[in-house]
Amino acid sequence: MKKMLAILMSIMLVGMVFVGCGQKSGSTGYEIALITDKGNIDDKSFNQGAWEGVVKFAEANKVTHKYYKPEEASDAGYLAAIDLAVTGGAKVIVTPGFLFEVAVYNAQTKYPDVKFILLDGAPHTADYATFKTEANVASVMYAEEESGYLAGYAAVMDGMTKLGFMGGMAVPAVQAFGYGFLQGAEAAAKELNLADGTVKVTYHYTGNFEENDTNKATAKTMYQEGVEVIFACGGSVGKSVMSAAAEAKGKVIGVDVDQRYDSETVITSAMKGLGASVVSVLESIYKTNKWADFSGKTTFFNAKNDGVGLPTVVIGDAKANAFDRFSKFDKAAYDKVFATLVSGSVKPIREFKVAAETGYATADELTTNLKLVKVAVETR
Repeated sequence: MKKMLAILMSIMLVGMVFVGCGQKSGSTGYEIALITDKGNIDDKSFNQGAWEGVVKFAEANKVTHKYYKPEEASDAGYLAAIDLAVTGGAKVIVTPGFLFEVAVYNAQTKYPDVKFILLDGAPHTADYATFKTEANVASVMYAEEESGYLAGYAAVMDGMTKLGFMGGMAVPAVQAFGYGFLQGAEAAAKELNLADGTVKVTYHYTGNFEENDTNKATAKTMYQEGVEVIFACGGSVGKSVMSAAAEAKGKVIGVDVDQRYDSETVITSAMKGLGASVVSVLESIYKTNKWADFSGKTTFFNAKNDGVGLPTVVIGDAKANAFDRFSKFDKAAYDKVFATLVSGSVKPIREFKVAAETGYATADELTTNLKLVKVAVETR
């Protein structure tokens, strides 16, 4: 019996060694780590898009990688997850979203030998009094105003004149999406020679990034009032909008990643090149020795470097048409307008001073600062 137990133990130990090697490829830990925000790795938004970039690079270059989900969605919780990742061997840590700004501000000096890739944010203190990006941090931002511009342009060129915008909180990224959306709608209306005020836009901030009954009711009301499509620009707010759209037979424009796979109501999405930007920075660390291009500063990914755009392919079907949910707008029209952003002949406004501390612009502020004529906007 003792001999049999010894044999079984030997087999188990050998098995454990092989499992360990398979997971870590001979490494002493996981070299690239991603910390999720309060969402999951399959959220079809920031976490998933960023993780796909990590996986793509790490698998192609045989670098060990792992993601960590914080126990609580707070600055302390995010920092604790970073601590865990460093303990686990992380040399590069990817943090997707502005929720990590304070945690990375603290971690950058706590772990000077670890490189951080902070997506959609810049490190600062909790009170916003101090902004500082150390040399071991790459702050990556996106030209959301360009992506929003493309979405607004596409909607109006497709024949829609009653639009809705539901943003989460008025953080810079969400503001830029909305401002771009209005400017794109204005540009298309001018191109179509529509009368002044023909395009009506209902503009609203939910005050959160949640899927809840209130957000669904807000979207439902917009559709009942005649809104044809809502740009859902607030994380899980989009799920509420999609649910309302399905019941009202309305349309939705997704955000951050291609959300056509979430609902038949999604006609397109104002995307950020999350995966592509992660791969670009990782390449600068591991392959091209160009970390200095990103180190200690904020880098914007835009149309010129494929950092933003509408979906042009359907995943898993090379023959499919990514514009098949539009009535008239097509790939040729998209390529034409996209080229204006690449060339710089069109430069959407990203920000302007808003009187309210909430960051919510009034209809007058939107109209004046964005030079809206064809577009009549109502805020609520």
